[in-house]
Amino acid sequence: TDATLVPTAALAADLAGEGIPGVRVVGRGVDTALFDPARRSRALRESWGVDDDTLVCLHVGRLAAEKNLGLAVRAFAAIAAHPPRAKLLWVGDGPQRKALQAAHPDHLFAGMRRGDDLAAHYASADLFLFPSLTETYGNVVAEAMASGLPTLAYRSAAAAELIVDGENGATVTPGDEKTFIDTARQLAADAPLRRTLGHAARTTLLPRSWPHVVAQFENVAREIIAG
Repeated sequence: TDATLVPTAALAADLAGEGIPGVRVVGRGVDTALFDPARRSRALRESWGVDDDTLVCLHVGRLAAEKNLGLAVRAFAAIAAHPPRAKLLWVGDGPQRKALQAAHPDHLFAGMRRGDDLAAHYASADLFLFPSLTETYGNVVAEAMASGLPTLAYRSAAAAELIVDGENGATVTPGDEKTFIDTARQLAADAPLRRTLGHAARTTLLPRSWPHVVAQFENVAREIIAG
């Protein structure tokens, strides 16, 4: 094998440390035309029962235990205990949905969404909470950032690759739940900071469109073929 392609520099370092030669990073792409802040929809927000002064916190992904959903619930509870008004929106489905709905009837559950509909859900939210520690990459982080959402995640997988803490999003040390919750509350209380981070997130993701990723792959392939 002349090259082993991986999506993140961290994974490349792990494999190289195990003695695997020729590891190359070809990051994953995101459809920056689909996931776009311009898809923000007042009508969609009205269907959620929220106005412009309500902070919508978003989680997108499988509703399952391995996604560490309890931390998203606790972070949102900390947010909701202080102004501004807030709602937590879950996009996705899975084995924990029924229990979440029963325990938190005040939360919004949108189920599975795809295509333009999914993109509108991203763009119409205000803060993306992603507490998972089990991702090999985490496409939803890239989708949220391309949608102009300020994103809070643990510093691993896609978040470690894409987010510069305090510049285009927020990351915390994996497993540090207290800092995750404290940071969520700080972001919720600071609308100008959220706007700044969201704009920078969109700018960060623009060069990671799929045509750019395909060009990266082609360059690696040509180098390997050329020996």
